[in-house]
Amino acid sequence: MSQPLKQESKQALNQPKPLQQSSPKNVGQFIKHEWILLLVAIQFLTRLPVPPFKNYNPQWLHQSSRHFPAVGLLVGLLCAGVFWLGSILFTPLVAAVLSTVFGIKLTGAFHEDGLADSCDGLGGGLTRERTLTIMKDSRLGTYGVLGLVSALLLKISLLATMPLSVSIVALIIGHTASRLLCISLLALLPYGGEIEHAKAKPMAQQLTPLQGLFSSGWLLVAGVLAMVIFPNAIQQISIGQWLLALILALVATEYMRRLLRRRLDGYTGDGLGATQQLSEVAIYAGIAASIPFI
Repeated sequence: MSQPLKQESKQALNQPKPLQQSSPKNVGQFIKHEWILLLVAIQFLTRLPVPPFKNYNPQWLHQSSRHFPAVGLLVGLLCAGVFWLGSILFTPLVAAVLSTVFGIKLTGAFHEDGLADSCDGLGGGLTRERTLTIMKDSRLGTYGVLGLVSALLLKISLLATMPLSVSIVALIIGHTASRLLCISLLALLPYGGEIEHAKAKPMAQQLTPLQGLFSSGWLLVAGVLAMVIFPNAIQQISIGQWLLALILALVATEYMRRLLRRRLDGYTGDGLGATQQLSEVAIYAGIAASIPFI
């Protein structure tokens, strides 16, 4: 099966109908099953090649959502590598641009597209039905352009103002944590789109607490990895900056949760993409902030 998931509509993120999940019988089967789910998540969220799947099960797409933060960790590491190489050859600003462009290319602008569509729909739609219609429109409007450009400018400028090692840590943590916050809406909200217009077998149901705990483990992995590889950078980031990054990211996520609940009665795939983008920018802003009173 070659890229079957990327050819599906972004509404493949949305499914309220429960799917039966098979449980691996032993540790070996569990590891193999989770590895397959990780590959499914990589295939769905990025353009990285993965081995073809044998006997593909549509349930895997739903179950793979718990590995979205792992994909964020992978994307963050690759973007950090590009940023490091770019900083050797060019200025920090150019390195930040190269890293951001590389991330967009790597993910096929998956989340950026969701942000733009959400800005268009939520900015221009006065009713739920009109908002969903605008969000499904492939054309980009004024709100979408302004929202997307603003997010990109903030990412690039914030990354360029940090010391090199701090920027690298911010990329690793930012990409991982923002995808964890993104999928948190799957546990906090019902699906708010139009089920009958879904073009593909959907992927995400509401997450259980156990699945959410499993997903948060990837953020712990990212933190440990950053501490081991860049201990000096971790020391350069104050507790106040980490705390501010956490607060801003949670505020951005809660803002999107309330907005989607009020306007659409739940999440959509575009709304999840917008949440990822806003929380990523929020994390960079917290880490880059100068806090004179701490």
